[in-house]
Amino acid sequence: MCREEASALSSLKPQLEELGVPLVAVVKEDIGTEIRDFRPHFAGDIYIDEQKRFYGPVQRRMGGLGFIRLGVWQNFRRAWRSGYQGNMNGEGFVLGGVFVIGPAEQGILLEHREKEFGDKVDTANVLEAVKKIVPVK
Repeated sequence: MCREEASALSSLKPQLEELGVPLVAVVKEDIGTEIRDFRPHFAGDIYIDEQKRFYGPVQRRMGGLGFIRLGVWQNFRRAWRSGYQGNMNGEGFVLGGVFVIGPAEQGILLEHREKEFGDKVDTANVLEAVKKIVPVK
């Protein structure tokens, strides 16, 4: 389901470029062809955080019981119907997120942490936060 969200965020790339804001993904691993398979869905730079420092001091996980949640199955179905398929490689229980981070003291302007698998950020909120970024001169 991260491919679905990556694709939605990539649709903002022209507006981000116009505002001088890069689109970046931080992933926790690259097993097999994982990043190569992810690349067509994401229009920005991709960085690997093998030590998972970007994920914080306590990683947010959803264990196997997460699969009994109705919302997770609805999210899987939505992604599948939209033509997105995931993979079964690697450790797939760490929840992701989307951040809009301004320069210097501006800090975090938007923070969306997945509550369950497939809990996507609203791209309108991302664009609204990006427009608040004050460039460093």
